Amino acid sequence: MNNLYDDKVIDCFLKGQLQLFPESVADTPEEAEAFLEDCMAVVVNSPKKVIEYFDEVGADIQGLNEKTILDEAEVFDVGDGRYLIVEG
Repeated sequence: MNNLYDDKVIDCFLKGQLQLFPESVADTPEEAEAFLEDCMAVVVNSPKKVIEYFDEVGADIQGLNEKTILDEAEVFDVGDGRYLIVEG
């Protein structure tokens, strides 16, 4: 596995993928890593960086702040201060 998607990030996605998708897109860590690579998922280290990411890709984030941005379905809290952003 590469360094971008370590075991903690992959496990977070496997456990939470239904917050973004109607059914599982991956059942194993290997499938999850391949999926994250295919959709170019990003790992950032703060809510501010989540906002910066969405702003850079041109997403409509008007009215969202560092707390509410974390409620977006595309944002997964890894649990160690990092956030995985997956655009479905």
